[in-house]
Amino acid sequence: MGSSTENSAFKTTRNPWDTTRVPGGSSGGSAAALAAGMCVASVGSDTGGSIRQPASLCGLVGLKPTYGRVSRYGLVAFASSLDQIGPFAWNVPDCALLTQILSGHDPKDATSVPQPVPDYLASVDQPISGLRIGIAREFELTAGMDPAVKAAIDASIDVYRSLGAEIVDVTLPHTEYGIAAYYVIAPCECSSNLARYDGVHYGHRTKDDVKDIVELFSKSRAEGFGEEVQRRIMIGTYALSSGYYDAYYLKALKMRKLIADDFDTAFKRCDAILSPTAPTPAFKAGEKTGDPLQMYLCDVFTVTCNIAGIAGISLPCGFTTGEKPLPIGLQLLGPNFSEEKLLRIARMYEKATDWHTRRPDVDGGGGR
Repeated sequence: MGSSTENSAFKTTRNPWDTTRVPGGSSGGSAAALAAGMCVASVGSDTGGSIRQPASLCGLVGLKPTYGRVSRYGLVAFASSLDQIGPFAWNVPDCALLTQILSGHDPKDATSVPQPVPDYLASVDQPISGLRIGIAREFELTAGMDPAVKAAIDASIDVYRSLGAEIVDVTLPHTEYGIAAYYVIAPCECSSNLARYDGVHYGHRTKDDVKDIVELFSKSRAEGFGEEVQRRIMIGTYALSSGYYDAYYLKALKMRKLIADDFDTAFKRCDAILSPTAPTPAFKAGEKTGDPLQMYLCDVFTVTCNIAGIAGISLPCGFTTGEKPLPIGLQLLGPNFSEEKLLRIARMYEKATDWHTRRPDVDGGGGR
């Protein structure tokens, strides 16, 4: 769990563009493997940005489908009302193909929606006529945004304008509460879902001698869960406890409804909402591990997509300057089941730029 893939049970995952930096998270392993050329595509799970944020930091295309579009059967549940499976790819057509393969109804997943799957790949190169791109004032006012990210996003807006898109202002008034709502809802569901990993039903079991079942549970969970997972379980357990449920979890659910309503209203004015994917490029490994709040703020642009259950995609839109340029990602958000349109809108930008053609130097021969 987390925005950096430094909480793996194995080792810290590194960013192929600069191995002193993180690949994003929490599906950073899938992103790093693809960026390093270890595979031709990969799959991740996105609960609050865990596909889109690593895609941004690793220079890839990553799609978070609408909740229910892709079966979650086989996924270890973190937050069941937020989790969604999606693809990583080097370009939008590959992403479209993978999305088509992954999508569809699955009777083994009660949240899977029985809705026909369009031929995403067949339509991906068809531009959208009369395209309207929404820019949310609340995203523009986000504190802590890297100047290089802002410059790349401003340039991407100009690209869409040059392609004939109409740029419209939209408002998402409850965006500022997104992080707070997410970090109540997700840990609460995490606490519930991971309760089964007790050393008896599932998961790691301690090899230490124990005097009773309570000590077996306690030792097994303490050994089996990493620090960040333990933190989220404890936050969720606290928020769900007697006397605090209404003050935290119930209030977060009410905010969730307001955030979803904000998107419904905004999409009446535009086809997609454009924003950065992450407020900064890849940061140094270890830079944020001592400050969980700063790590959580890395998700500021991505969590509301999961809270509302809508579709979102990240694609490369620029690089920083310096000895080791780092990728910057552009996020497009669309209404429920708008994947076909989102992929077409993303492809319009991709065909007008060459950011997606760049590759990191993983063999010492120079990046390209």
